[in-house]
Amino acid sequence: MKVYTTGIARASDVCMSFFKKLKDKVTPPKARISLQLNKTSFGLGEDAEASLAVASDEEFDAKEIRCEIQCIEDARRTKYVFDSAVKRNVLKEFRESSTLYSAKPLANGLIHLTAGFSQTFPCKINIPAGGRPTFKSLDSNVTWTVKGVIAVEGRPDMTSSTSEIQVTPASAASVIKEKEIIREVVMIPCKYCGSLMPQTETACPNCGAKRTA
Repeated sequence: MKVYTTGIARASDVCMSFFKKLKDKVTPPKARISLQLNKTSFGLGEDAEASLAVASDEEFDAKEIRCEIQCIEDARRTKYVFDSAVKRNVLKEFRESSTLYSAKPLANGLIHLTAGFSQTFPCKINIPAGGRPTFKSLDSNVTWTVKGVIAVEGRPDMTSSTSEIQVTPASAASVIKEKEIIREVVMIPCKYCGSLMPQTETACPNCGAKRTA
C-alpha cells in the first residue's frame, strides 16, 4: 500500500502557514519602545523634544516610528432624557469626552528591524499655540498625553507607556527695547560770520558761506 506523505506534508505546511498569518494579525512583534521627554511641562506654542528607544527580538518591517500627542477634554454635562418610570423628561448628568487636538509627529519612516536591533530616534513634538492649557476641576478636565509607537502593517502596533504632560499658557512676549544711538557732533565757527555750525556741514546755516577748510 502506498502512503502519500508528500501531500500530507504540504497540507500541514499550508495549515501552519495559515495559522502563523492568523497569529501575526493579532500578535504584535517582539519589540519594545520607550519614550523619554526633555521635560514634563511645556508652554503653548513650544516644541517638546522626545527620544524613542526601540529594541527588537525578532525580524520585521516597521511602517514608521512616531510619537502620538493628544489633548482630551472630559467634562460633566447635563441634559433632559425621557424616564419611562415617571413618563416624563428628567435632567440627568453625564460625562462627555472629546478630542481637542491630535497629531502623530514622525521620528522615522519605513525601517527593517532585526533580532537584537537597538536604536534611539529623536522626535520633535509641537504644542500648538492655539491649544488649551492643562486644566482640572470638578466639572471639566483638559489633559495632554504623549506616547511612542512602532507602527506595523497588518499587525498590532507596539506602544510605549503613556506620559501625561502639563501644558501652560504661552508666556508674555518679551519687550524689545530699541537702543538709542547717541553720536557726538563737533561744532566749528564759520570763517566769515563766526557762528557755530556742525563740522559735517559744507555751508554755514547762518550766512550761507561755503566752508573753505
